[in-house]
Amino acid sequence: MILGYVEPSGEAPGLARLEVEGAAAALGGRPVVSSIEGVFAVEVPDALDLLRLAGRLALAWRTLVEVPGAPGVESAAEAEGAAGASAAFRRLGRPGGTADGLLRALGAAYVRGGGRIDLTAPQRRYWIAASGQAPGDRLLREVAAVDRASFAGRAMPRLPFRRPVSLAPRLARAAVNLAAVRAGDAVLDPFLGTGALLGEAALLGAGVYGIDVDAAMVRGALRNLEHVGVRAEGVAQGDARTVEPAEAPRRLDALVTDPPYGRSSASVGGTPATVVRETLARWSARVRPGGRVVVVTPDRRSVLPVPWREVASASVRVHRSLSREFRVYRREN
Repeated sequence: MILGYVEPSGEAPGLARLEVEGAAAALGGRPVVSSIEGVFAVEVPDALDLLRLAGRLALAWRTLVEVPGAPGVESAAEAEGAAGASAAFRRLGRPGGTADGLLRALGAAYVRGGGRIDLTAPQRRYWIAASGQAPGDRLLREVAAVDRASFAGRAMPRLPFRRPVSLAPRLARAAVNLAAVRAGDAVLDPFLGTGALLGEAALLGAGVYGIDVDAAMVRGALRNLEHVGVRAEGVAQGDARTVEPAEAPRRLDALVTDPPYGRSSASVGGTPATVVRETLARWSARVRPGGRVVVVTPDRRSVLPVPWREVASASVRVHRSLSREFRVYRREN
């Protein structure tokens, strides 16, 4: 296993931690206790998985590995310079900060080793972080940066079909990561809405299925999925308690949804809470053993009964005074 680190972006810290744990699990890894301040630590099977991890995450800046060296970070920087690459050195959490004495010393050591300093377009980026266990600094090398611009490109104002209640792309991706969705998985959203959740799952390589009672929502979601370059394996319009998408598999790998609850979406044959409860009961029964159900709820009420057990949750403010609970469930048996 390879030990790596993730620098969170500072948005929704609780959700960010759960996102890293779920994304690492999808890659066959796991979270571990970090000995470095300001980062989450993970173990993943292969060094390339740290690159893949950065490609999955939304609420983070980058993935990193520690540069080994003794007796200190200057000797480690000098050894790294032997590769002859250009580099930049920054302090974690202060990417645009003015260079201090240590950063200048590290740059000089890197040059002594045979490297070059390039603050504009370096081939390598190094980050100084404080140790959480002992005095002294730690030198980290950036593996990959999170492509945060891609999420901005999928924001609601840029999509062809728009509704104000849709989850922002970064929160939608975080929810999909909480479900540990992998390429090839079958993922269902029984309250499709604008397609934000299924779009993020499909971008990770999953086969996606959706249902919505509103025909306009179904048509709009399909337009949005096409706009971001993905497609649904099947969608259906109607009451999710009774209809199902064509060719939907008997076994699902994950269910990820942001139900309407008390919002303006019309219910069919019951209160919104009843529709949500009955819909989740029906479709969660199709999720395979070991699969996950992730539900975004308006409060702390549990929405899935036994045999499902809530294993994690995070509260997030999504808009002004509006908050949501991101809840993760696993089957107990």
